[in-house]
Amino acid sequence: MAAQLGKSLLLKINVSGTMTTVGGMRSTSMTLNDEMVDITNKDSGSQRNLLAAGGVHSMTITASGVFTDTSAETHLRSKFATSTFESYNVIVPDLGTYAGTFQITSLEYAGEYNGEATYSVTLESSGNVTFSAA
Repeated sequence: MAAQLGKSLLLKINVSGTMTTVGGMRSTSMTLNDEMVDITNKDSGSQRNLLAAGGVHSMTITASGVFTDTSAETHLRSKFATSTFESYNVIVPDLGTYAGTFQITSLEYAGEYNGEATYSVTLESSGNVTFSAA
């Protein structure tokens, strides 16, 4: 696989049935989590033991960018106010698409007196996250 452009890693939100790119993004990242369950006990011989497939799988998405007031940004903002779940996709160039239901857990706006208005958002998965190869 050849190197890919970071701007091609996209966050999309379901707006009226269409997966729409959230505009203005400068940085998008995702973290796949697989919580471990430690089953170490006195019989473990001073070695840690983990329970295979025992933990909770989750995904965290963080993104930030320039506030451009696109329809996707407006939709994103409206979902934060209601603490509801929404369908999101993260497209990783030349790898595939992660899709799932997420809740916005943090939404921040900022701006310097001589600069652009920016925003950042954090999303946490709820339920199954699927992967479709490119």
